[in-house]
Amino acid sequence: MKWHEYPQNIKVRLITSFLNRTVSSSVMPFMALFFAQEKGKIWAGSFLIVTVFISFIVNLIGGYISDRFPRKKVLLITSSLSAMTFLLMTLSLLPSDRLIGLFAVSYIIFIVVSRLGSPAMEAIIIDSTTPENRKSVYVIDYWLVNLSLAIGTALGGMFYVNHQIELFAVLTFTSSCLPVAYWLWLQDVSVKQLKKQHNNVILDVLSNYKVAIKDAPFVKVVVGSMFIFAAEFSMSSYIGVRLANEFEPIDFGGFTVDGVRMLSILNIENTLLVVFLTFFINRMVNHFSKQKGLLVGLLLYGIGYVTVTSANIWYLLVLFNFIATVGELIYSPIRKTEQSNMIPDDKRGSYSAFSNVSFSGADLIARSTIIIGAFLVPSMMSVYIGVIIMMGILLMYTGLFAGKPVLQKVPAVNKNTKG
Repeated sequence: MKWHEYPQNIKVRLITSFLNRTVSSSVMPFMALFFAQEKGKIWAGSFLIVTVFISFIVNLIGGYISDRFPRKKVLLITSSLSAMTFLLMTLSLLPSDRLIGLFAVSYIIFIVVSRLGSPAMEAIIIDSTTPENRKSVYVIDYWLVNLSLAIGTALGGMFYVNHQIELFAVLTFTSSCLPVAYWLWLQDVSVKQLKKQHNNVILDVLSNYKVAIKDAPFVKVVVGSMFIFAAEFSMSSYIGVRLANEFEPIDFGGFTVDGVRMLSILNIENTLLVVFLTFFINRMVNHFSKQKGLLVGLLLYGIGYVTVTSANIWYLLVLFNFIATVGELIYSPIRKTEQSNMIPDDKRGSYSAFSNVSFSGADLIARSTIIIGAFLVPSMMSVYIGVIIMMGILLMYTGLFAGKPVLQKVPAVNKNTKG
């Protein structure tokens, strides 16, 4: 599937998401640092923990809203409110005595409105694709996400310290362009909308997700994904802490690589591999069945992260990080596509929101590895991560494919696409 063959809504979604994510990722990863510098570490940590819970709850409400109301209307309202919050954040930084209270309130409002609109953005892909061409769109979306994060993080690293206000001003401008783009080019696709079941809104939201929770195969995929993601998320928790404390610095022509720099190298390697190998690996995977592709990808992913969890030699870290990333490139589009195909037409936003439990749960598991790692040696931590990954593989595979016939190969229409 080539670019000119994409439905208009897919083009709008991919382009606007890429531009917005590029700019936002130049400032959002630094929020912990920002609040720690302005209000102290304890205040910053407590505040950000609260935002995680707010984000989780509001995301579920957003899924319900995106199924009850036209998605274009939801995106117009939430994107407009997001632009206003960034404007308030920018204005709060202008005085010499910064208005941190206004900034914090604006940040919370941004979290709320962005989470309300996020499920609608996810549902647009499912609305505008078919099971035959959906994988190709998820491939290019995956590629654009990683490319935007790479560009945004690089911009933030270069300009955040000395040009903070300018970055927020640019973010305000780009976010202000989103509702305009949605209004001009996003088409109101006629989709089956969720019907109200209860007069009490809270009961209606809960009953809506009750259906998803009773969908055993889908819950298996969500929980399995949570275990799988936990391995990758541990890179910024246990693995990062271990490398900082245990990695023996090495010297390359006068340039010293310590544990922190080694972690940065692994993250850079991961990003570059995604950017340059996504389409090549996708073409190779199209020659295999989805079941085989998923298993091969997950096994490579597992082997890679199990080794990286305890390895202390630089070339082993680089090699097995490469293997883990290749595995991710193989399994990720297949998982995303097959999971989307499981979602009922009138609950696309809700199911998409519920699937985000994978990320919240994986984050909690990854953070817990820091505590568990204080009691276990690195080799045993590798065993622990290996057990988690194997549980994830079992749940994900049975949820996606149990009882389904083995397909001969992925349709050829997917060959020229996405990351």
